[in-house]
Amino acid sequence: MTEKRPLTYADAGVSIAAGNALVKAIAPLARATARPGADAELGGFGGFFDLKAAGYRDPLLVAANDGVGTKLKLAIDTGMHDHVGIDLVAMCVNDLIVQGAEPLFFLDYFATGRLENGVAERVVAGIAQGCRQAGCALIGGETAEMPGMYAPGDYDLAGFAVGAVERGEQLTGADVKAGQLIIGVASSGAHSNGYSLIRRILEQASADLAAPAPFEAGRNLADALLEPTRIYVKPLLPLIRAGHIKALAHITGGGFLENIPRVLPDGCRALVAAPQLPPLFDWLRAEGGVAAAEMARTFNCGSGMVLVVERGEADAVIAALAQAGERAAVIGEIIAGSKGCEVHGAPGQWGEAAAWTASHDA
Repeated sequence: MTEKRPLTYADAGVSIAAGNALVKAIAPLARATARPGADAELGGFGGFFDLKAAGYRDPLLVAANDGVGTKLKLAIDTGMHDHVGIDLVAMCVNDLIVQGAEPLFFLDYFATGRLENGVAERVVAGIAQGCRQAGCALIGGETAEMPGMYAPGDYDLAGFAVGAVERGEQLTGADVKAGQLIIGVASSGAHSNGYSLIRRILEQASADLAAPAPFEAGRNLADALLEPTRIYVKPLLPLIRAGHIKALAHITGGGFLENIPRVLPDGCRALVAAPQLPPLFDWLRAEGGVAAAEMARTFNCGSGMVLVVERGEADAVIAALAQAGERAAVIGEIIAGSKGCEVHGAPGQWGEAAAWTASHDA
């Protein structure tokens, strides 16, 4: 009778030693995100946060979670892992700031078939960088090594963020009314939305990711498409606390048409004058033959965040954003009508021969 060899976790493809080494490697990255309320030390079974130390008196907690989506496939295919962690943080904390909440802490989940080649360290370094940009602490996370669940080299990410806002100061959209203006704040590209369509366009165009970007001099195509999602927390938080912003909409999947109505009360309708498409989006539109209305409901089209402000405060808000390093402009207005959004394009823009209108009623 043949004696069975004792099996170990490593025989099954999971290295406890590699996991411990990863925690040791990323611990300094987490410590660099420490802020009042959190020391950002890793290694316990959970992370603590002290709301009183953060300066809150009667806070409401706001939570958000998200991922990066198929943008990860471009990162994996090109070996460019350094910025997807910023995307992960951005997609969560930008959802908090639209509620008026300051992001306080962040946790991540990294799942792969096998830890290898320092990829996880590069991803977590990006997460820590995103946390610093957002002013939140990286207080914990989970690394899951799951052989057989993922193809060699593949991984997936999920992020979880918690923020706080003083009771009564949250943004709900209740203060939105007809006559107010809509401001669009510039995006840093496609952010983390629409990448399944982008990858299909790349495939149809037989595009070489290592070749120069046809829409931006000095960068290759992969670098331009993997530009990390812009984090809007620090520029917007002072304006929110000063009462200058009536509502915010994070323009993610669904574009203008589906995201703006989420912050409108009944009886208010958003009219958006489609801004000139930035070169990246114009290239995607042309290469994919994507209709204008499809662009408006899939991509941010150059505006990653939308603000609703009083008409008389628009210039001051735009100036404050410019001082904080953001490009912003009035792109529409709120009118009385059925709850929803209309995007109007001018003749000659977005590849259309004549004026067009796309709408979505909530």
